Amino acid sequence: MRKLAVLLVLAMLGAPVFSADEPDQERKLTPQQEKMKKCNADAKAQGLKGDEFKQFRNECLKAKPQS
Repeated sequence: MRKLAVLLVLAMLGAPVFSADEPDQERKLTPQQEKMKKCNADAKAQGLKGDEFKQFRNECLKAKPQS
């Protein structure tokens, strides 16, 4: 039983060391996530709320990128 307790403590102490996500490393957004971020920011900048916000965001997300 004591061995199990020691192993559990060691596992909990070592868990942060083996974490897959680095806190300093910023994740890259996909193009769709970038578009969503921009559409949300544009809607907020216009002061839209509720259904108007949702409608604007949906139309923005459906729009083809300008080339």
